[in-house]
Amino acid sequence: MKVFITGGTTGIGKYMALGYQALGAKVAVCGRSESNFIENFKDKNSDIKFYRVDVSDRSAINGAITDFAGADGIDLVIANAGISMDQKSDIPDFDCAQKLVKINVFGVLNTFEAAIPQMVEKRSGQLVAISSVAGFNGLPHTSVYCASKSFVTTLCESFAIDLKRYGITTTCICPGFIKTPLTDKNNHPMPFLVDADIAAEKIMKAVEAKKELYVFPTLMLIVVYFMKYLPRSIFRTVLRIFNSSPKMPNFFG
Repeated sequence: MKVFITGGTTGIGKYMALGYQALGAKVAVCGRSESNFIENFKDKNSDIKFYRVDVSDRSAINGAITDFAGADGIDLVIANAGISMDQKSDIPDFDCAQKLVKINVFGVLNTFEAAIPQMVEKRSGQLVAISSVAGFNGLPHTSVYCASKSFVTTLCESFAIDLKRYGITTTCICPGFIKTPLTDKNNHPMPFLVDADIAAEKIMKAVEAKKELYVFPTLMLIVVYFMKYLPRSIFRTVLRIFNSSPKMPNFFG
């Protein structure tokens, strides 16, 4: 089995790469920093292949996945690369927002674009995207991030319908807070925080089971689904009160 993971040099991407390698898969990862790859894999006796690629570069990610697939094609592609806003605020930094959309939205599109023709030809394969529970609702201070993850979740749902006839499974993973270098920057409470290695195990099990949507941890799933199915006017009113009260902890950044 051939597995390609974007954003695979740190966090859950790293643990998934090592996990699939331990299962005997041929694994490749890509990232923007070769030093991260060297630092995190140098002592792992790893033969994981590294591509220095920015997923927002359509041509570059296509070339990397095509090169790794070779004549045999590819079996599993995990679009894991993603970023959050540098500073969370009511009014976003729109320069940062542009960068976020390029990676979180176009990065997933570019990754899937490179893999789908090969999987269609083989009539088999699995596309996986790491989205977020933030994609289910518009939350304070994280407008662009929430929107980017909503795009990914909806895209995967459509692909799960459209691509099944070609033997392709599409899986959308929506985690809550995962302890990674990305969330280490947060200066607010992160309820139900999950360690990256545990998250990777859960994701790999969901991928193996070919789940089309997997939301975890369970307590976070309950919270976001409760918010999702509230009447929207009530949801917005409650969140405005929550967001404006200095006595309430800010769980959303």
